[in-house]
Amino acid sequence: MEKTISLVQIKGIRDGLLATFVEAAWEDQCLALLAQIDERPAFFQGARLAMDVGSQALKVNNLVDLRDKLSERNVSLWAVIGESPTTEHTSQLLGLATRISKPRPEEQKRDAITDDTALFISKTLRSGKRIEFPGHVVVMGDVNAGAEIIADGNVIVWGRVRGMIHAGAKGNRSATICALDLSATQLRIASEVSAMLKPQKDPKPEVASINSEGRLQAELWHTG
Repeated sequence: MEKTISLVQIKGIRDGLLATFVEAAWEDQCLALLAQIDERPAFFQGARLAMDVGSQALKVNNLVDLRDKLSERNVSLWAVIGESPTTEHTSQLLGLATRISKPRPEEQKRDAITDDTALFISKTLRSGKRIEFPGHVVVMGDVNAGAEIIADGNVIVWGRVRGMIHAGAKGNRSATICALDLSATQLRIASEVSAMLKPQKDPKPEVASINSEGRLQAELWHTG
């Protein structure tokens, strides 16, 4: 299993996750990718995945079969990049992107999330859903009451929070929690815990952090 998993390297990028394959048979590369996902299902839950397949010449059935298996694991394949014109044509036929954005060096310095692993979730987390991730978590949707997010890094929710969020779970007191509507059951950053936040009649974007006095506080989040 360890040898199989080593055939693929996965890292966080601005638009989700990027899987880069080591030169091998396509079947072995697919098994390696799926093995990594099955090893850490919470890590990949709701993720957007791009693949760098190198010189592989892939046809429609190759990508459709893998895309279906990824979908069964709640992973969305959105881009395939490679050196083969056949692969590029196949990807375009399936509506997949064949290029991914690479930030300029000055952007990397400005945006810390580019250099760290991040999990992107493009849906609402419903009651009973629990996400644990050893990096940042970005949710394009709501976090409903009864849902939980536990992240070692920051948590950004482009929506309404009614559930529980724990950022800096491994003790990172500089972590932050941002949301368009921060009315959570509970917020935690490192070891600091907030009381339940009441729903607001006129919610505004807020960011929660630990202040200079060592207390968890929320203030307006300027998203512009």
